[in-house]
Amino acid sequence: MRHHLTIDLPSFRNLLVGGGRHLLESTLVPAGLFYLLLTLVSFDSGVLAALCWSVTVVLTRLVLRKPVPAVLLLTTALLVARTVLGLVTGSAFLYFLQPTLQNFVVASLFLVSAPFNKPLLARLAGDFCSFPDTLSGHPGMRRFFQRVSLLWALVFAVNGAVTLVLLAKATVGNFLMVSTAGSYSLVGLAILGSLWWFRRSLRSEGIVLRMGRRPAALPVG
Repeated sequence: MRHHLTIDLPSFRNLLVGGGRHLLESTLVPAGLFYLLLTLVSFDSGVLAALCWSVTVVLTRLVLRKPVPAVLLLTTALLVARTVLGLVTGSAFLYFLQPTLQNFVVASLFLVSAPFNKPLLARLAGDFCSFPDTLSGHPGMRRFFQRVSLLWALVFAVNGAVTLVLLAKATVGNFLMVSTAGSYSLVGLAILGSLWWFRRSLRSEGIVLRMGRRPAALPVG
């Protein structure tokens, strides 16, 4: 008789709030501050505002001894590099060229880390949902993250190619609006596809998820 594994996770609402908070901290607020200051003051002011936000969030978490999400660390480190480039050159094109090219770097990292037991994508997913060891260490879940890493490598490669074309043809304002809307639409579709794939993988492995309960893992016959 096949045994099933029941995994308890936080409620969908808690997962959505936590994921949304990470997204706001690491991406949406810095981008919004940059555009606002660019429009009202200057290019340099927008660049510095975005960097100050990200650094302040990281330092605040460290002072309060709260965990710093890998996504926030990655985006802040990349933002430091592009800020230096933007301030030294004064070029909005070069400032946005770097994160555009970083799409290809991230795609390569997902691709290279896919064969490992815990790919980069699995580590980043842990920032948005803390999986119990019973689930994250399951062979079926390791195989899922190895395979879905290939999907996300393709997503970032396509995103990089499209934003590169937009950067070459659009103004800064239009580039920000169109590339942001396009990027998040593509990522949103990839998230939905990944969630469907995730649930399908769980069912095939005999794993049952219960949302909104106190974390526990109970094998049932």
